[in-house]
Amino acid sequence: MKVKAFAVLVVLVLGLLGGVLAWRGHVAFTGPGPAQESVTVIIPKGSGTEATAALLEQAGVISDRYVFIIGSKLRRITLKAGEYAFPAHVSAEEAMRIIADGRVVIHKLTVAEGLTVRQVAALVEEADFLSGPITRPLSEGWLLPETWHAVRDEPRDEVLARMEKAMRRNLDTLWAGRDLRVALRSPEEALILASVVERETAIAAERPRIAAVFYNRMVRGMRLQSDPTVIYGVSDGLGVLDRPLTRADLNTPHPWNTYAIDGLPRTPIANPGRASLEAVLHPARTDELYFVADGSGGHAFAATLDEHNANVARWRQIERSRNAATP
Repeated sequence: MKVKAFAVLVVLVLGLLGGVLAWRGHVAFTGPGPAQESVTVIIPKGSGTEATAALLEQAGVISDRYVFIIGSKLRRITLKAGEYAFPAHVSAEEAMRIIADGRVVIHKLTVAEGLTVRQVAALVEEADFLSGPITRPLSEGWLLPETWHAVRDEPRDEVLARMEKAMRRNLDTLWAGRDLRVALRSPEEALILASVVERETAIAAERPRIAAVFYNRMVRGMRLQSDPTVIYGVSDGLGVLDRPLTRADLNTPHPWNTYAIDGLPRTPIANPGRASLEAVLHPARTDELYFVADGSGGHAFAATLDEHNANVARWRQIERSRNAATP
C-alpha cells in the first residue's frame, strides 16, 4: 500500500509540475514580448520554424525561441518568408500570426506625373527594397504615374510591367469614352499629346484648355511649338535642361521638335497622368491658339496673335523685373 501511495503521489506531483510548466509556457507564448519598439525582421525563403524563431530571438522580438517553436508546432502553423514589422511588446503568439498570415511590410514607390522613362527607371533602380536588374525594354510614355506598392525583393522588371499594364488599361478605357470630335486617330496619338500637355502645365484646370489650343493649331495647319518637346530632344530623352532654351535649340531639327515638324512628335515626351489623358480626350471648347506663362505659375491664353504678343510682352516684363530684383 505504501508503494502504491508513493506512486500516486509521484504521478500527482509530476502532473502538477507538468501543469505548471505548461501554464508558464502558455504565459510566455501569449504574454507581452521584450521588444521596446517596433522591430523589422526579414525571414528568408526556405527558413523553417527553428530558423525563424532564432531570427526573432536575435532581433529581440521574442525572449525564448523554444517557446515560439513549440507554440507554432502545436498549432500546426506554416510560416511564410518575407519582411515583417513587429510592434513593441508583441507576443510570441501574435508574432507567429503575423508571419503565418503573410502580413509583410508594404513599400511605396511614388512616380510623379510627367517623368520620363529614364527618370522612372532611375527611381526604380534606387529603390533598395526591390531586386534584380531592369532588363525589359521600356517605351516612353507607357508607365502610369502613381504611388506603387511593392514587397521586399519584388523584381524591378515586375514593378515596371505593372506600371505598363496599368497605363494600357487606363488608356484603353479612356479612349473608349472619348469625345468623338477629338481629332486623333489612335490611343497612341492620345498618349503622345497627353505627354505634351502634362509637361506644359501642372495646373489641372489648365490641361483641357491647353489640349484645346493644340487641337485648334493642328486643325489650322499650325505647328504645336511646344518648348517641352524641344527639351526632350536636346536632353536625349531626359526631359530637363540645366539652362534656358536657346534660339539654336528651337532651330535644331529632331523628331520631337514641334517648332520644326508638323503635327505631333514621334513619341511621347514623358509619362502622363490620368488627368492629362482625360484632358486630351475631353478638351475644352475654345478658339484659343496661344498660351504663355503669366508669372503666377499658370498661363495667359489668347485667340489672336495680337493678344498673344501682348501677353508675351507682359511675361517678359515680369522676367525683367525678377532678374533686376535678383542680387
